[in-house]
Amino acid sequence: MAFSLRLIGFVTLLRARRPSRHPQSRQDSHGLTGKADQNPTPYVGFDADGAKTLRKTKQNCPWNMGSVTGVGMAFDKEERQQSGLRIEWPTLGLIIAIYAAWLAVTFWSAALPSLFTIIFGSIILAWHSSLQHEILHGHPTSSRVINRALATPPLSLWLPYELYRRAHLTHHRDERLTDPLDDPESWYFTAEQWNDLSRPVKLLFAFQNTFVGRMLIGPALAIIGFLYNEIKNLALGDFKNLGLWVRHIIGIALVMYWVTVICEMSAWFYIFGMVYPGTALLLVRSFAEHRAADNVHERTAIVENATFFGPLFLYNNLHSAHHEKPTMAWYEIPAWYKANRERLIAENHGHIYNGYFDVIRRYLFTAHHEPRHPTNRAPRADGTLPAQHHG
Repeated sequence: MAFSLRLIGFVTLLRARRPSRHPQSRQDSHGLTGKADQNPTPYVGFDADGAKTLRKTKQNCPWNMGSVTGVGMAFDKEERQQSGLRIEWPTLGLIIAIYAAWLAVTFWSAALPSLFTIIFGSIILAWHSSLQHEILHGHPTSSRVINRALATPPLSLWLPYELYRRAHLTHHRDERLTDPLDDPESWYFTAEQWNDLSRPVKLLFAFQNTFVGRMLIGPALAIIGFLYNEIKNLALGDFKNLGLWVRHIIGIALVMYWVTVICEMSAWFYIFGMVYPGTALLLVRSFAEHRAADNVHERTAIVENATFFGPLFLYNNLHSAHHEKPTMAWYEIPAWYKANRERLIAENHGHIYNGYFDVIRRYLFTAHHEPRHPTNRAPRADGTLPAQHHG
């Protein structure tokens, strides 16, 4: 905890901003002020039973991590019935394997070379994060209670599963992909947000848009920014996530008791030797998976020939396939992608990479994109632009 607070204090200093000339900051735009979007964008979503519906945001509020509990993207009943699965045994087996591997690497860490523990510990934590992503889309059972229990253990410490679930389901409003205000996973800024940042922070975000920057400081920016916003919410009297955080902190205490007391591993080693590089490894996937574009399909990339990273990311490297079929099980994606490859590539206008080494080759020291969104807001499917501010 002292580690997190120290980092938050550091980033707060860096993010000292000039008095804003605009009514909404990046944090406000994700719902911290509770102001309503006067013209919410309807979208096609999924109810819990898998039926497609035309929706607007809850109470016409801006999309944010605290207001999307009603989004029912987690389970597509029709697809599950077609496959005849109530329990997906491959995914359940993967869950057992990942937790068993984590227990083994941490328990025997004292007897293993430190480099081995760092490498395999990081891979396991990245794989666990991929598993959480798989589970939030309705796997491996038809019970959300069971699925949540399987995904909740906070092996990577910093991100409560339920907050991740809410934010990621919001991200699946494809029409709003990359939008600085509507997409909680967007790395883009509006011009107003960008202009309000201090020069040191601008340099940090520009650097992390290169591959080397994303690996080195991307985890810190993601973790610190997230925790800073959550603490700021509590300080402003917003307690809607308080109970969730209490449960999450209990989970962290159990994880760290196992790591530090049972396994006698240094907390610092676990944080910097496993959690941080594990988060960086996960950011390999997200680094180039979306880019701003007028065409909605063109915003989502495909990374083929990912022999190692494909299984690690549970085939989310084939990201266009995932966004078209978000409830498809990980082990079904490769065959479905192969059958639909030509159409998907045509629809995303060739937004494709030949493996992650192709991504690294292109963007090692070159920015994947400019921090400011090229049209300030992501265009709707009909080509129109939303209001420049929520509220």
